Amino acid sequence: MAIVELENVKKVYTLGKAEVHAVRGVTFTIEKGDFASIVGPSGSGKSTILNLIGCIDQPTEGIVSINGTCTEGLKDKALTTLRHETLGFIFQSFNLIPVLNVYENIEFPLLLGKNRPGKKETKEWIEFLVEAVGLADHMHHKSNELSGGQRQRVAIARALATKPEIVLADEPTANLDSKTGQSIIELMKKMNSDLNTTFVFSTHDRTIMEIADHVIELLDGLIVKNSRTSAEAGNIS
Repeated sequence: MAIVELENVKKVYTLGKAEVHAVRGVTFTIEKGDFASIVGPSGSGKSTILNLIGCIDQPTEGIVSINGTCTEGLKDKALTTLRHETLGFIFQSFNLIPVLNVYENIEFPLLLGKNRPGKKETKEWIEFLVEAVGLADHMHHKSNELSGGQRQRVAIARALATKPEIVLADEPTANLDSKTGQSIIELMKKMNSDLNTTFVFSTHDRTIMEIADHVIELLDGLIVKNSRTSAEAGNIS
């Protein structure tokens, strides 16, 4: 089942009197449970596409559908609800709240939604996530007491807190050394497998490209390669 669909998507930015064609007519689908990697050099359009999937930006032309919902014409409130209920985000700079500890950072997204789970359910779920990302002994530590890899593990758990259908990760290993980056990739792959959560990355990291089951390669805002390594290869948009 397609959980992300882009159809002839274009994105043009205006910089002064100049137009920048960041995405030039891109069509692809991402299936439920994919571990997908959007790759390409700087300026290829991969971060723009991630922002379009994340409903942070809207296309100039074309259709973006997330979990069956077309984002065209949606008001800010509807887009916010879609982001909160369907999407989780992992950033290369972690974006943890310094005054909160590990548990509180993971809990934070749950406090923003209308349909908050009960206290007991919340506690059990957060404790499960903390254990899953290997930080049970650091639950009450604040971010400045954690290493870069530990902070990214918190960010992964926080992205999963609302039980999103899709997690978007923007260069999640960029600020980590290779060994730590490898462990983070393995952790995300495990969460992808255990929870059947769809992961979509923008990345330069070849390790992510190698482990991904769907790779979309961009150059100058166009798809130059769209390949799937799973049994579904051959059924690619």
